[in-house]
Amino acid sequence: MNRPNTPAWLIAAVTLLPLVAQAATVQVTVLGRDGKPLAHAVVVIEPTSGARPAAPAPVSAVINQQKMQFVPGTSVLPVGSKVTFTNLDTWEHHVRGMPAGLASLNPGTQPGFELRLDGKAEGKDPASAEVTLSKAGAVQLGCHLHGSMRGFIFVADSPWTLVTDANGVATLQGVPEGAAKVRVVHADQILEAPPVAVNITPVTALSLPTQVQSRRRRP
Repeated sequence: MNRPNTPAWLIAAVTLLPLVAQAATVQVTVLGRDGKPLAHAVVVIEPTSGARPAAPAPVSAVINQQKMQFVPGTSVLPVGSKVTFTNLDTWEHHVRGMPAGLASLNPGTQPGFELRLDGKAEGKDPASAEVTLSKAGAVQLGCHLHGSMRGFIFVADSPWTLVTDANGVATLQGVPEGAAKVRVVHADQILEAPPVAVNITPVTALSLPTQVQSRRRRP
């Protein structure tokens, strides 16, 4: 039963709700150049019909430097997010953040950042510094002192962005049905492949091969 004071526009909106495009579940399996599942790949779904969705809300995140690694090694964070880098090792590290892939050849289009973090002293809090991720895109992390240290951040402006698991699978919920394009981005990728056009149905499963040969990660 409708309440007497309910506005007519609200009644109409509720009546039309079943006509709104349904949200789908999309499972994407990403394969490396060798045909094996590719972990730590970033899958981005961008609907191409209807209004552009709002970017996800910024968050606060922590990336540690621990045992000569960035932890987590791959992160997906919305545009505007703040990241605190913390050095848990007892020796000094740097944090170098630069545009990934070919964009690194022209860093003036997307400025990077550099931080210096002292080693953790016994009985004291670890050194940390905060960075705001103000522009969408891929960021490669490194350390000036330790060339083997590598990390990766994908700064997302699509709410349907996720990292593949150990089986190379990313399952994204709430994706609008209809035309869309799917992108795959990986830390070991030099040139991003063109997006793949797809039609999203209520339950969609995709297998996407890539030319990425993932480097072996340190344990």
